[in-house]
Amino acid sequence: MKIIISGAFAIGKHLARLLSRNHEDITLIDSDSDRLSKVGMDYDLLTLEGHPGSIATLREAGAEEADLYISVTPDEALNLNSCILAHALGTTKTVAKIDNPEYVKPENQEFFEQLGVNSLIYPEMLAAVDINNGLKMSWVRQRWDVHNGALVMLGIKLRETCTILDKPLKEISGPDDPYHIVAIKRHDETIIPGGNDALKLYDLAYFMTTKEYIPYIRKIVGKEHYVDVKNVMVMGGGRTAVRAINTMPEYLNVKVIEIDNDRCEKLNDLINGDKALVINGDGRDIQLLIDEGIRNTQAFVALTASAETNILACLTAKRLGVRKTVAMVENIDYATMAESLDIGTVINKKVIAASHIYQMMLDADVFNVRFLTSANADVAEFVAKAGSKVTQHLVKDLGLPAGVTIGGLVREEKGMLVSGNTQILPGDTVVIFCHNINMKKIEKFFN
Repeated sequence: MKIIISGAFAIGKHLARLLSRNHEDITLIDSDSDRLSKVGMDYDLLTLEGHPGSIATLREAGAEEADLYISVTPDEALNLNSCILAHALGTTKTVAKIDNPEYVKPENQEFFEQLGVNSLIYPEMLAAVDINNGLKMSWVRQRWDVHNGALVMLGIKLRETCTILDKPLKEISGPDDPYHIVAIKRHDETIIPGGNDALKLYDLAYFMTTKEYIPYIRKIVGKEHYVDVKNVMVMGGGRTAVRAINTMPEYLNVKVIEIDNDRCEKLNDLINGDKALVINGDGRDIQLLIDEGIRNTQAFVALTASAETNILACLTAKRLGVRKTVAMVENIDYATMAESLDIGTVINKKVIAASHIYQMMLDADVFNVRFLTSANADVAEFVAKAGSKVTQHLVKDLGLPAGVTIGGLVREEKGMLVSGNTQILPGDTVVIFCHNINMKKIEKFFN
């Protein structure tokens, strides 16, 4: 597949990293030679210094024969314009990063298709979904719903109250148990576990289960004493905060603290109805946090433009008694550090956006691709095609590569856990975890 990426910024660089693992034919365009030189040294791709809005540059990059053109510069207008040009030159499919929520409304999809823009990526919207999923349960680091909740993946930090520590998984998570542990993050190591592996104190364990057994998981990991989230405090009133607040459940009481007075005035117009109380102040001011009820707050969400500020604010909130903290951390290296500091849920909207774009590279019917930053793993939903290899043998006989595990499947809208004796059928939606493995290698099992 020939792919052109415009914009050697965070999303473009992360995409380049993901795609270079697949040995695709990739050309990265940027007008800044310094940004290109940093990327070119790290990844297997071609770089082209030039303006993405130039027809000559797009032709030189090979837009006339390209399968996919992705424009992820910070300039929305440039992204849309260059996609239109690439499409006119002959590129099969185009993707543009945008900043305007109006553009992603379903009724506007056909309009952009006619212009030559096949897909729109709005990172703030994607991040808002992850933020709100993280607020659903105070005791969970990460929640991922498969097929509208038919299956649920829960990333849980294991503390001293966990009742299933230090026991082989084959004893606590057999074929008849209502959960499987599909991945474990232990210090800097990610483990795709086998039956002889055991959970350890402070592991970040990824459980796959069905919705009705979530209370059971909460009990065995010793999190029943965690108070459910009702009061939320948000620091920072940027686009991600607005999108997250406007889509938060009605039962949440939300306060947003914004340091800029003019932005506070705008927030009163941007936030729907009485969804949140807007407070003008510095979210790093401990006395302000106390005055605004931080001690009676179950979740603190730090969404300023500064990763350092967000990390420190979440640490402060934890010390003031907040159980659930969410930090937006755009620097991937900082994201790893935030996990080691026990911040809680870490949101990186650039990684989230890159994961959504990445699934467009895959030939199989694949949905909901996610890169789990904390576990350095990919997870996705594959649909098994009739006659595919995955339907020809029991799971234990499929010969899946090392570093790959099946979390579960959805059949006729019903979630099911998977054991070695499970037979996958055509049409099943199968949840696949991959650690240090090219997801392209999994496609052959489903096509």
